[in-house]
Amino acid sequence: MGWHYRKSIKVGPFRINLSRHGVSHSFGNRRFHVSTTPDGRRHLSVRLPGGLHVSKTLGGKRRHYY
Repeated sequence: MGWHYRKSIKVGPFRINLSRHGVSHSFGNRRFHVSTTPDGRRHLSVRLPGGLHVSKTLGGKRRHYY
């Protein structure tokens, strides 16, 4: 059984999300939303009237070299 943690901090149109996987951030409103995951992937989401929802992942997973 795994454990989960998530804390969101809203600052105007920005949201900072803290989880056990890392820090992510998002920007937008109910119709248009752009978010970045802790591993660097970007998601674009658009909701149109009538229940149409389009979502797209931009770019791939970024690799971290240490």
